[in-house]
Amino acid sequence: MRVGVMIGPERGDSARKVDRMMKDIEWAESAGMDTAWIPQVPSDFDALITIALMGARTTNIELGTAVVPLQAQHPIALARQALSAHAASSGRLALGVGPSHHWIVQDMLGIPYEKPARLTRDYLDVLDQALHGPGPVDVENDSFTVHNPLELGPVAPLPVFLAALGPVMLRLAGERADGTILWMADERAIAEHIAPSINKAADGAGRPAPRIVAGVPVCLCRPSEVDEARSRANRILAEAEFSPNYQKLLERGDARDVGDLCVAGDEDAILARFRDFEKAGVTDISMRLLPIGDTRDELVASKYRTREVMAELAKELR
Repeated sequence: MRVGVMIGPERGDSARKVDRMMKDIEWAESAGMDTAWIPQVPSDFDALITIALMGARTTNIELGTAVVPLQAQHPIALARQALSAHAASSGRLALGVGPSHHWIVQDMLGIPYEKPARLTRDYLDVLDQALHGPGPVDVENDSFTVHNPLELGPVAPLPVFLAALGPVMLRLAGERADGTILWMADERAIAEHIAPSINKAADGAGRPAPRIVAGVPVCLCRPSEVDEARSRANRILAEAEFSPNYQKLLERGDARDVGDLCVAGDEDAILARFRDFEKAGVTDISMRLLPIGDTRDELVASKYRTREVMAELAKELR
């Protein structure tokens, strides 16, 4: 199982965020992380531009978006940006995309959130052709009429991951993408719903077994601090779980909130939980490191302790 880490802009002065993220990606590569996943936060930095910058600071680590909302840009624009970032990172981009949620697309962007699965299928018609260039992109479907020359081509194979939670999207991910990127999916939801659905679809389409990337908060702490870690997860990461898409996914598992999903405890407890995800069918863990503490110094110390131990655990999981 691959082990990766989420690296995002988070809060703070924009002038300092780039330097912090560059230091984080340099650590991730030196620590032997397989992948760094860059979230596309609605209010913050562009994930693909961030990956282009990270590509100049690294040589081996895979760099993924988790995820770029499809409705925010035309598929040709996304393909052009992705191919540029892929070239800038010497062919190490993993492009994670998805139809997002109504509270982002409709409430924030003012774009209708209608039939997201159909839009995704139509979008992939254009994106797939564009990412396998160079050459003209000629697609006409219910959502797009595209006749666009494109001189860019991928410098190496460019995997595409689809954020898929429900049956229709999981079937589409298995048939058309290289895998799925998850959030709010615990071990039972993955073992009984996600993995069987996407693997069956990929097999039926004659495609290789898809990667299943599970995003999980991770906190290294004493057993007596596990409740504190879960409370912190619920306090700072709980916004998205109120989406109907995530609520339906939670109903398929044992977790009821992001605190339940949080992998918290000592080294043995974290390793055991990771093994459970692996048994459920997960091929990639994407860790959202969750430090705990009452002061900034305590939070920083917690972050660095967690990173050190996660680097060692990653070696055991390969």
